[in-house]
Amino acid sequence: MERVVFFISDSTGITAETIGNSMLAQFEGIPFSKHRLPFVDTPQKAAEARDRIRRSFEATGVRPIVVNTMASLELCEIVAYSGGLMLDVFAPFMGPLERELGVARTGLVNRSHGMVDFAKYEARINATNYALSHDDGISIEYQMADLILMGVSRSGKTPSCLYMALHYGVSAANYPLTDEDLEGGELPARLRPYRDRLFGLTIDPQRLAQIREQRRPGSRYATLEQCRQEVGRAERLMRAEGIPSLNTTHVSIEEIATKIFETFGIERTLF
Repeated sequence: MERVVFFISDSTGITAETIGNSMLAQFEGIPFSKHRLPFVDTPQKAAEARDRIRRSFEATGVRPIVVNTMASLELCEIVAYSGGLMLDVFAPFMGPLERELGVARTGLVNRSHGMVDFAKYEARINATNYALSHDDGISIEYQMADLILMGVSRSGKTPSCLYMALHYGVSAANYPLTDEDLEGGELPARLRPYRDRLFGLTIDPQRLAQIREQRRPGSRYATLEQCRQEVGRAERLMRAEGIPSLNTTHVSIEEIATKIFETFGIERTLF
């Protein structure tokens, strides 16, 4: 039976959804209908959320699951009357933290993902702008790059760069290995001065062909043979040049970023 899940928060709901999905992933074979309720930061909004959850309960006859990251006890109590299974993400930790720090929690809403630290927020925006302006070799001014991803087209370079910029403020550029680059079998001249910042992304040719077929249906660019040739030459180049690399076929963007940071010794906390 499908179970209804609500991710409820006084901010964006990203934390509730991320933690909730991590928990739900442990229960295979159960379909979940997921709903995010962000910015529930007033008693009126909490009452509206309570009523929506209650209606779901009445419609299905099965208790909804509510993953909650609201900081206000008042708002939590309002939503608790929905009849849903309340999973308060903060509850197990607040008491021990208050005792350890000797300070009671404030209960202020919208603190997790707001613009509390303007310097960090600006760093994220600057890093994102850098990633966009240095995407797919648009600009090759790499002096300010924290790292440079290289790989064949559609191997995951752009989304990885944007993820690292948006969440960690890392200035990441990416360079697409073209047929011309691969024919020589050597590191492109424009990348040689930045060898210590290079990281390679590769991918299984079959998966690459599927991705490219969606982008350019029926093209030579998307054929399995073309993908095999490009991936094979790119991997040989990376091995020959000693460039650390990662196969992205079955790896999430979050895992890609973590592997890259570990390789370069980059220590950044998630914003």
